[in-house]
Amino acid sequence: MLRRYKFNCMMHTEEIRRQLAESARVKQAFSAELVERIGAFAEKAAAALRGGGKIVFFGNGGSAADAQHLAAELVVRLRADRPGLAALSLATNPSVLTAAGNDYGFERIFARQIESLVNERDVLVGLSTSGASPNVLLGMDAGAVREAFRVGFSGESGGLLAEKVDILLNVPSSDAQRIQEAHITIGHIACSIIERLVVGP
Repeated sequence: MLRRYKFNCMMHTEEIRRQLAESARVKQAFSAELVERIGAFAEKAAAALRGGGKIVFFGNGGSAADAQHLAAELVVRLRADRPGLAALSLATNPSVLTAAGNDYGFERIFARQIESLVNERDVLVGLSTSGASPNVLLGMDAGAVREAFRVGFSGESGGLLAEKVDILLNVPSSDAQRIQEAHITIGHIACSIIERLVVGP
């Protein structure tokens, strides 16, 4: 049984290595400008937290999972034992999501929450691999009205999201899987910098 399992796994080696190489290639292709923008996002987020603001993440599907993941890194911890940092994901409350979807339409599930929870001290982070998710775009519009600082995680083109944010973190790929892998890498790097800037090494 064990020998058969190992044999079957070997059949996939080439595909596994190809995908690992492509994932690494995308991250290694980050431009100097993109790296600078990641740093600028981390600095702005840290300043917001020091000033009594919060970091608000949102997205759909895998991006919703990434939003939840990154909020948890700040609220709980990434590397350091330290006080919790104010962050939340807008994709985690099914009662709010279904009520907003039912009463106002799926396109407004984030905008309605942003209207209720976000202010000018906050940093709003929308994740969309295409940069074209209607509810993420409307969420950014709501954030602009609330005068929040807006950051977009997207794929290479940035889509319409590029026009609605103060900082665009657009991964150099059009493959949703590779983009999402890079988004969580960017998020982890940014959270580690935020943690250091807010509470020290």
